[in-house]
Amino acid sequence: MTHIELISDYMKQVLCNDDTGHSVDHINRVVALTDKLLIAEPKADKFIVHAAALLHDVYDDKLFESDTDATAAKEKLVSFLQSIPVSHDVIDQILYIIDNMSWSKTIEGHAKPLDINGQIVQDADRLEAMGAIAVTRAITYGAVKHRVLYDPNIPPRIAKTKAEYRNTDSTTINHFYEKLLLIKDQLNTEAAKQIADSRQQFMIDFLKQFKAEWHLEK
Repeated sequence: MTHIELISDYMKQVLCNDDTGHSVDHINRVVALTDKLLIAEPKADKFIVHAAALLHDVYDDKLFESDTDATAAKEKLVSFLQSIPVSHDVIDQILYIIDNMSWSKTIEGHAKPLDINGQIVQDADRLEAMGAIAVTRAITYGAVKHRVLYDPNIPPRIAKTKAEYRNTDSTTINHFYEKLLLIKDQLNTEAAKQIADSRQQFMIDFLKQFKAEWHLEK
Protein backbone atom coordinates (compact mmCIF):
# COMPACT_ATOMS: atom_id res chain seq x y z
CA MET A 1 0.00 0.00 0.00
CA THR A 2 1.12 3.57 -0.62
CA HIS A 3 1.64 6.04 2.19
CA ILE A 4 -1.55 7.88 1.24
CA GLU A 5 -3.53 4.63 1.30
CA LEU A 6 -2.17 3.84 4.76
CA ILE A 7 -2.99 7.35 5.94
CA SER A 8 -6.49 7.04 4.51
CA ASP A 9 -7.02 3.76 6.36
CA TYR A 10 -5.83 5.38 9.59
CA MET A 11 -8.29 8.24 9.13
CA LYS A 12 -11.14 5.79 8.53
CA GLN A 13 -10.35 3.93 11.75
CA VAL A 14 -10.45 7.16 13.76
CA LEU A 15 -13.53 8.77 12.18
CA CYS A 16 -15.64 5.76 11.16
CA ASN A 17 -18.14 6.34 13.98
CA ASP A 18 -18.34 10.12 13.79
CA ASP A 19 -21.87 11.52 13.89
CA THR A 20 -21.07 15.25 13.95
CA GLY A 21 -20.60 15.87 10.23
CA HIS A 22 -16.84 15.23 10.38
CA SER A 23 -17.05 11.66 9.14
CA VAL A 24 -15.18 9.79 6.41
CA ASP A 25 -17.44 11.13 3.64
CA HIS A 26 -16.61 14.70 4.73
CA ILE A 27 -12.89 13.94 4.60
CA ASN A 28 -13.21 12.35 1.17
CA ARG A 29 -14.96 15.45 -0.17
CA VAL A 30 -12.23 17.68 1.26
CA VAL A 31 -9.59 15.56 -0.48
CA ALA A 32 -11.56 15.74 -3.74
CA LEU A 33 -11.72 19.50 -3.42
CA THR A 34 -7.96 19.70 -2.90
CA ASP A 35 -7.55 17.89 -6.22
CA LYS A 36 -9.56 20.61 -7.93
CA LEU A 37 -7.48 23.33 -6.29
CA LEU A 38 -4.18 21.56 -7.00
CA ILE A 39 -4.81 21.87 -10.74
CA ALA A 40 -4.34 25.64 -10.44
CA GLU A 41 -1.40 25.36 -8.02
CA PRO A 42 1.20 23.07 -9.66
CA LYS A 43 3.95 24.14 -7.24
CA ALA A 44 2.09 22.67 -4.25
CA ASP A 45 3.21 19.36 -2.73
CA LYS A 46 0.44 16.88 -3.52
CA PHE A 47 1.46 14.39 -0.83
CA ILE A 48 1.49 16.98 1.96
CA VAL A 49 -1.81 18.42 0.77
CA HIS A 50 -3.51 15.02 0.61
CA ALA A 51 -2.07 13.85 3.92
CA ALA A 52 -3.14 17.01 5.76
CA ALA A 53 -6.59 16.89 4.16
CA LEU A 54 -7.05 13.26 5.20
CA LEU A 55 -5.88 13.85 8.75
CA HIS A 56 -7.16 17.33 9.58
CA ASP A 57 -9.97 16.11 11.85
CA VAL A 58 -8.36 13.11 13.55
CA TYR A 59 -7.36 15.12 16.62
CA ASP A 60 -9.73 18.08 16.33
CA ASP A 61 -10.51 19.02 19.94
CA LYS A 62 -14.21 19.63 19.27
CA LEU A 63 -14.59 15.92 18.48
CA PHE A 64 -13.16 14.80 21.83
CA GLU A 65 -14.41 14.91 25.40
CA SER A 66 -11.34 16.79 26.64
CA ASP A 67 -8.15 18.54 25.53
CA THR A 68 -6.25 15.63 27.04
CA ASP A 69 -8.00 13.19 24.71
CA ALA A 70 -7.26 15.42 21.71
CA THR A 71 -3.59 15.65 22.70
CA ALA A 72 -3.39 11.88 23.04
CA ALA A 73 -4.96 11.50 19.57
CA LYS A 74 -2.32 13.83 18.12
CA GLU A 75 0.48 11.86 19.76
CA LYS A 76 -0.98 8.63 18.40
CA LEU A 77 -1.06 10.15 14.92
CA VAL A 78 2.59 11.18 15.14
CA SER A 79 3.56 7.65 16.18
CA PHE A 80 1.61 6.24 13.25
CA LEU A 81 3.24 8.56 10.72
CA GLN A 82 6.69 7.73 12.08
CA SER A 83 5.94 4.04 11.76
CA ILE A 84 5.02 4.14 8.06
CA PRO A 85 7.57 5.88 7.90
CA VAL A 86 7.11 9.55 6.99
CA SER A 87 10.09 11.87 7.51
CA HIS A 88 10.14 14.17 10.54
CA ASP A 89 10.20 17.23 8.28
CA VAL A 90 7.09 16.15 6.37
CA ILE A 91 5.30 15.21 9.60
CA ASP A 92 6.04 18.69 10.94
CA GLN A 93 4.62 20.27 7.79
CA ILE A 94 1.44 18.19 7.98
CA LEU A 95 0.89 18.99 11.65
CA TYR A 96 1.63 22.68 11.07
CA ILE A 97 -1.16 22.85 8.52
CA ILE A 98 -3.63 21.02 10.76
CA ASP A 99 -2.73 23.16 13.76
CA ASN A 100 -3.17 26.47 11.93
CA MET A 101 -6.05 25.96 9.48
CA SER A 102 -9.09 26.03 11.76
CA TRP A 103 -11.60 28.87 11.93
CA SER A 104 -11.37 29.00 15.72
CA LYS A 105 -7.61 29.64 15.55
CA THR A 106 -8.13 32.65 13.28
CA ILE A 107 -10.69 34.18 15.66
CA GLU A 108 -8.10 34.87 18.34
CA GLY A 109 -5.29 35.55 15.88
CA HIS A 110 -3.35 32.46 17.00
CA ALA A 111 -3.10 30.88 13.58
CA LYS A 112 0.27 31.18 11.86
CA PRO A 113 0.58 31.93 8.12
CA LEU A 114 0.04 28.97 5.81
CA ASP A 115 2.05 28.24 2.67
CA ILE A 116 0.29 27.19 -0.53
CA ASN A 117 -0.05 23.59 0.73
CA GLY A 118 -1.86 24.75 3.84
CA GLN A 119 -3.92 27.30 1.96
CA ILE A 120 -5.25 24.59 -0.36
CA VAL A 121 -6.24 22.32 2.53
CA GLN A 122 -7.80 25.21 4.43
CA ASP A 123 -9.76 26.34 1.38
CA ALA A 124 -10.99 22.80 0.66
CA ASP A 125 -12.18 22.35 4.24
CA ARG A 126 -13.86 25.75 4.23
CA LEU A 127 -15.61 25.05 0.93
CA GLU A 128 -17.10 21.99 2.66
CA ALA A 129 -18.67 24.47 5.08
CA MET A 130 -20.47 26.22 2.22
CA GLY A 131 -23.39 25.11 0.08
CA ALA A 132 -26.04 22.38 0.24
CA ILE A 133 -23.99 19.78 2.08
CA ALA A 134 -22.86 22.45 4.52
CA VAL A 135 -26.50 23.10 5.40
CA THR A 136 -27.00 19.44 6.30
CA ARG A 137 -23.71 19.31 8.20
CA ALA A 138 -24.60 22.38 10.25
CA ILE A 139 -27.99 20.92 11.18
CA THR A 140 -26.42 17.55 12.01
CA TYR A 141 -23.74 19.10 14.23
CA GLY A 142 -26.28 21.33 15.95
CA ALA A 143 -28.52 18.35 16.69
CA VAL A 144 -25.64 16.31 18.13
CA LYS A 145 -24.69 19.27 20.35
CA HIS A 146 -28.37 19.79 21.33
CA ARG A 147 -28.47 23.31 19.94
CA VAL A 148 -31.71 25.15 19.30
CA LEU A 149 -32.41 25.12 15.56
CA TYR A 150 -33.71 28.70 15.37
CA ASP A 151 -34.97 31.37 17.72
CA PRO A 152 -35.62 34.84 16.25
CA ASN A 153 -35.13 36.28 19.73
CA ILE A 154 -31.51 35.11 19.84
CA PRO A 155 -29.48 37.35 17.52
CA PRO A 156 -26.27 36.20 15.83
CA ARG A 157 -23.04 37.27 17.52
CA ILE A 158 -19.51 37.32 16.17
CA ALA A 159 -17.26 35.42 18.55
CA LYS A 160 -14.04 37.09 19.67
CA THR A 161 -12.63 34.05 21.44
CA LYS A 162 -12.56 30.32 20.81
CA ALA A 163 -14.69 29.77 23.91
CA GLU A 164 -17.38 32.09 22.57
CA TYR A 165 -17.23 30.37 19.20
CA ARG A 166 -17.81 26.97 20.79
CA ASN A 167 -20.59 28.29 23.05
CA THR A 168 -23.79 26.31 22.48
CA ASP A 169 -26.11 29.14 23.58
CA SER A 170 -26.47 30.31 20.00
CA THR A 171 -28.63 28.57 17.39
CA THR A 172 -27.85 26.47 14.36
CA ILE A 173 -29.30 29.08 11.99
CA ASN A 174 -27.21 31.77 13.67
CA HIS A 175 -24.12 29.71 12.82
CA PHE A 176 -24.59 30.69 9.19
CA TYR A 177 -24.26 34.37 10.06
CA GLU A 178 -21.54 33.81 12.64
CA LYS A 179 -19.28 31.74 10.38
CA LEU A 180 -20.54 30.05 7.23
CA LEU A 181 -21.53 33.19 5.32
CA LEU A 182 -18.23 34.82 6.30
CA ILE A 183 -16.04 32.11 4.80
CA LYS A 184 -16.20 33.35 1.22
CA ASP A 185 -14.18 36.46 2.06
CA GLN A 186 -11.55 34.43 3.91
CA LEU A 187 -10.57 32.02 1.14
CA ASN A 188 -6.99 32.00 -0.12
CA THR A 189 -6.96 30.73 -3.70
CA GLU A 190 -8.71 32.07 -6.77
CA ALA A 191 -9.95 28.59 -7.68
CA ALA A 192 -11.65 28.25 -4.28
CA LYS A 193 -13.25 31.67 -4.60
CA GLN A 194 -14.81 30.66 -7.91
CA ILE A 195 -16.25 27.46 -6.43
CA ALA A 196 -17.56 29.43 -3.46
CA ASP A 197 -19.85 31.73 -5.46
CA SER A 198 -22.70 29.28 -6.11
CA ARG A 199 -22.37 27.73 -2.66
CA GLN A 200 -22.68 31.12 -1.02
CA GLN A 201 -25.83 31.90 -3.00
CA PHE A 202 -27.37 28.55 -2.08
CA MET A 203 -26.98 29.29 1.63
CA ILE A 204 -28.44 32.77 1.22
CA ASP A 205 -31.44 31.33 -0.63
CA PHE A 206 -31.86 28.58 1.96
CA LEU A 207 -31.92 31.05 4.85
CA LYS A 208 -34.42 33.27 3.05
CA GLN A 209 -36.75 30.31 2.40
CA PHE A 210 -36.27 28.91 5.93
CA LYS A 211 -37.26 32.17 7.59
CA ALA A 212 -40.18 32.69 5.23
CA GLU A 213 -41.56 29.26 6.15
CA TRP A 214 -40.82 29.74 9.85
CA HIS A 215 -42.83 32.97 9.92
CA LEU A 216 -45.52 31.48 7.62
CA GLU A 217 -44.80 33.97 4.88
CA LYS A 218 -44.82 31.13 2.34
